[in-house]
Amino acid sequence: MSAATTTVPGPDGAASRLGWALADSWTMTRRELAHWARRPVAVLVNLVFPVMLLLMFTYLVGGGRGVPGDPTEYLVPGMLALTMAFGLEATMLAVTQDLGKGVIDRFRSMPMVPGAVLVGRSAADMLQSVLSLAAMTGVGYAVGWRWHNGAAAALGAVGLLLLLRFAMLWVGIQLAMVAGRPEMVTAVQILVWPVGFLSNVFATPASMPGWLGAVVEWNPMSATATAVRDLFGNPGGATGSWAAEHAGLLAVLWPVAIIAVFFPLAVGKFARLSR
Repeated sequence: MSAATTTVPGPDGAASRLGWALADSWTMTRRELAHWARRPVAVLVNLVFPVMLLLMFTYLVGGGRGVPGDPTEYLVPGMLALTMAFGLEATMLAVTQDLGKGVIDRFRSMPMVPGAVLVGRSAADMLQSVLSLAAMTGVGYAVGWRWHNGAAAALGAVGLLLLLRFAMLWVGIQLAMVAGRPEMVTAVQILVWPVGFLSNVFATPASMPGWLGAVVEWNPMSATATAVRDLFGNPGGATGSWAAEHAGLLAVLWPVAIIAVFFPLAVGKFARLSR
């Protein structure tokens, strides 16, 4: 389905244009939040699934074994990072469903800021991520995990986790628009899994073959997981490599680089959808 894009003159002045953009973005965010009320089961599944993974790896699989100290304190920060990279399927499905139903075309024909649709989608996803982090943190605390460096460092760790999520979100939005159809989302989602499992989420790189450990240490998720462990005061299984010693820097640079690539790709793809 194709629709001509309607160009509507915006309000004069930078402040007025910014207010218009914020108002449209908030409207799209409320639209996404309204979907939560109509699909509470899907929201609950998105919250429960990472909790189930954490419990499974804590009590059944044995993640974090071989790390000095309590293995739970190694595993939980890694699982928090993994949660930020996974769980994009709901966002990807929402984007492809809107494309398939022609909703995006209708939005593009309305007097609204074009990017408001993507901003609203990303804002709702980030709110979902905050709820997921809260649930995971509570369950982690219940199974014995603790942070030791105070509230400021803990908030810094949360900030790094959300930065990783924001970066992965734009990867998901771009892949969803490339996939185009809901039935393709599962196939595309599989591409995200190697990023999660080729990381130090479950085991330290020192326990891996040399070449594999080197690959793992330079994984963006490994950088975030290591930096978050440092901020929480949890054991990190440090190997003494440059990537491990500068994990905090990489935990910022990797997501920023991903955003710099995929944000303009997603915005450009969205702008070309109905042309």
